Amino acid sequence: MDLEKQPAPQAPPPEGCLTVAIRIPVRIVVLVLVVPVRIVWDAFVVVGRFLRDSVLRPLWRALVVWPCVALWRYVVVPLAKAVGWLGKVLVVIPLVWLYRYVLTPVGQGIAWLVRGIVAGLVWVYARVLTPVGHGIVWLLNGVGAVFTLIARGIAWVARGIVAGLVWVYARMFTPVGHGIVWLLKGVGAVLAWIFTPVGRAIVWCARGLAWLASTVVTGIGVALYWIARILLFLPVVALWRWVLAPIGRVLAVVGREVWDALGHAWRIAGHISLAVGRFLGTLFRWIFVEPVRWVYRTVLTPVGHMVRDVVLRPVAEAARCVGRITRAVLASARESVRQARADFRRMLFGDAGHISDGGVVGAVGETREREAVALREPTGADTRTLGSSTTALTKD
Repeated sequence: MDLEKQPAPQAPPPEGCLTVAIRIPVRIVVLVLVVPVRIVWDAFVVVGRFLRDSVLRPLWRALVVWPCVALWRYVVVPLAKAVGWLGKVLVVIPLVWLYRYVLTPVGQGIAWLVRGIVAGLVWVYARVLTPVGHGIVWLLNGVGAVFTLIARGIAWVARGIVAGLVWVYARMFTPVGHGIVWLLKGVGAVLAWIFTPVGRAIVWCARGLAWLASTVVTGIGVALYWIARILLFLPVVALWRWVLAPIGRVLAVVGREVWDALGHAWRIAGHISLAVGRFLGTLFRWIFVEPVRWVYRTVLTPVGHMVRDVVLRPVAEAARCVGRITRAVLASARESVRQARADFRRMLFGDAGHISDGGVVGAVGETREREAVALREPTGADTRTLGSSTTALTKD
């Protein structure tokens, strides 16, 4: 939890009179200019959405999505399954068989051979190379001891020679060296007493020339600096401070106000466009949709119901009656034909034909006559009423 006191929000800086004077005219002009553009833009947006939802999206689905889905479902997937099956049959199964029945035995044989070779090399190292190596090491130790004794003898001889040379140097060459050193010190003192003042004079002259050159260069640089400052820098600073900066501030204020005015005008134009769109939609609904709906509901629906009840249903009932009458006539005709065939057979073959074929036909005819009578006459508790009919032309 933050226990420190949060600083109070600072108030926005006050706006100048130039901003207030520019804002309202600019916003009015921009609003007048932006409203038609926003209305046209909203109209294009509505048309574009309608075309996208009604034309482009169905075309995209019909021309791209559905063919791609069909291609994927009925071509790519079966082809991939077939390729996978072929790869399994032609590649995977042979490789598994090769690994299992060829490479595995060969690898096991190579491993057994390698293990045998390694065991042989270990035996050779342990039984042959190790004793030979120990012998070579013992021989080298003996040779090293011999060379060590020889080196110690040479060192003793060298120490004796060096001691003799040192004794000769100390007894013979030391006085001569001291004389040469005293001679060199005297020559150095003479040279220092002669050349030191000359060197100091040369150094002082060089320092004076350097100071003079630096003074001249510094004066030229200062003069050029002030000339450039007076002729170039100060005019540029004055131009920037008193001309360009105020103009830039004014243009910044104007640009900011124009941009804010565009934003406000675009939002206000959106509300105006929405209101205009709703007004046009309401007007279109009152002028076209509502009259069409009223005509459909008040005129066309009752007329359709009347046509259905007065024309279509009677026509359908008449068609059904005609169908029933036609079926009854055809049944009567077939029954008459069967009866005529039965009578013809009875005349030709007598009672046997009547019993054999005609009896069956007669029985079937009597059964169908009884069924027809049962369909035409009411039975049981069903009594005739004014709304019912028993004739073949008007019976349902």
